[in-house]
Amino acid sequence: MSPPAHQSTTTRRGPKLFSAVGSPPQTLATKPLLHNQPFPLPPPPASTSALHSPHVPLSYPARPGKMSSEVAKVAVPESVLRKQKREEQWAVEKKEKALAEKKKSIKSRKLIFTRAKQYAKEYDAQEKELVQLKREARLKGGFYVSPEVKLLFVVRIRGKILQLLRLRQIFNGVFLKVNKATINMLRRVEPYAAYGYPNLKSVRELIYKMGYGKLNKQRIPLSNNQVIEAGLGKHNIICIEDLVHEIMIVGPHFKEANNFLWPFKLKAPLGGLKKKRNHYVEGGDAGNRENYINELIKRMN
Repeated sequence: MSPPAHQSTTTRRGPKLFSAVGSPPQTLATKPLLHNQPFPLPPPPASTSALHSPHVPLSYPARPGKMSSEVAKVAVPESVLRKQKREEQWAVEKKEKALAEKKKSIKSRKLIFTRAKQYAKEYDAQEKELVQLKREARLKGGFYVSPEVKLLFVVRIRGKILQLLRLRQIFNGVFLKVNKATINMLRRVEPYAAYGYPNLKSVRELIYKMGYGKLNKQRIPLSNNQVIEAGLGKHNIICIEDLVHEIMIVGPHFKEANNFLWPFKLKAPLGGLKKKRNHYVEGGDAGNRENYINELIKRMN
């Protein structure tokens, strides 16, 4: 059958055959192919079952020979033995140290809870005694005079002096022990600072929320009792409640505890300051505001 007129034909030439030396090459018979017609596909492969036929020999890797039962002993270097012994000794020491620290932590925790309860009872007893004395004075027709304060909290509000009071930046705050020298210093710098008598709540919130300790001349947050024990353990101050108590009652180690505390870096007071150039009694912010310092601490904490 001849192809259509619009399609051209192409003759596919087969491989050349050589029958003898010197004879001309011959070609296999080929069929004409049409353009755009695919080449004929090769025949499908033989069934894969023939590969697994028992008549087809299969080759396997050679089976390794049996290894000798005797293993050659390799001499371990002496440095490796010393290193192993040293690491074992370190592991034992580390385990013993961890166990000792755990026992110490349990013992310290019990002591801390006991002291916290004791301080709470002491503060409650002081408040009840104060209320009772005021009632007795009122019944007798008199007035109760509060005992002389021992503690001051000073906040720097302006100026660039006050280095002796550790107030090196605006809105720095420190605790001070009330004595003649302190009062004289505060009178000299009254236009640059606000101060008063903090209560237990203010002292506790300042130390818990804004407190930093001084260890190796570094500012360390009071995130755990280990920091306090490292700095004040020799003065029997091992936890944050011990520190609050020592500051609040102005105890025998107040100087060491106060120096351990880094000056408080307070925030700008909520609502701002009124007139920091004027004294508090004149409607300003500077000077002694006695118990009203707690309201300022609350706004700056």
